[in-house]
Amino acid sequence: MVSVHAPELPATRHLIGAAQLAAMADGATLINTSRGSLIDGDALLPELVSGRLNAVLDVTEPEVPPAGSPLYDLPNVLLTPHVAGSLGEEIHRLADFALDEVARYASGLPFADPVTPQDLARSA
Repeated sequence: MVSVHAPELPATRHLIGAAQLAAMADGATLINTSRGSLIDGDALLPELVSGRLNAVLDVTEPEVPPAGSPLYDLPNVLLTPHVAGSLGEEIHRLADFALDEVARYASGLPFADPVTPQDLARSA
């Protein structure tokens, strides 16, 4: 598994290219939660289409893949909406919610908002 968490800089453009992808083991997963430009999409797409690699892409280049992109239909690709850089009070609400769920779990109570396998098809 390779998980990319680098800033977008001229030096990090296509940080993961054909050579790095080729070095990944068959069946490995590439996760990108940083910026789409860090992955060479032209090098990644054939690896995904062949099924050799898997990908979880929170970001792409362009930021939203164009209509008709194979990324939407490949079974080995999970696209998630990039929701980063929380501003203001939502970060506190998210922390409070997470802590409440941990407290429920520790008390033996069911989660207030569980994620079930059926939810995964519509969940980011």
